[in-house]
Amino acid sequence: EVQLVESGGDWVQPGGSLRLSCAASGFTFSINDMKWFRQAPEKGLEWVSGISNRGAYTYYSNYVKGRFSISRDNAKNTLYLQMNSLQIEDTGVYYCATGYGASSSQYNYRGQGTQVTVSS
Repeated sequence: EVQLVESGGDWVQPGGSLRLSCAASGFTFSINDMKWFRQAPEKGLEWVSGISNRGAYTYYSNYVKGRFSISRDNAKNTLYLQMNSLQIEDTGVYYCATGYGASSSQYNYRGQGTQVTVSS
């Protein structure tokens, strides 16, 4: 059974940083592209960032480019999202997912999400 478990979400002030993690199990993590989505309150699901299976290629939405950094540790079956210079608009539930490639807005599997709240 595929499992994706996100953690690291928290409340943070604007300009702050957070690091999200996603622990993967039930599939061969190292051969699958991975990505992050988010869903802001009363908005649809938005693709945020993706990474190729070995980490050689990374992709970012225009909203987070230059502020967020995606990475992975295939030895630990874990995906990360380093978020810097957080803005109020970054508030939402963040999900990790896999399937359909790193830059696609589609996915086969998605975790339950972790809440990120940016406010003063």
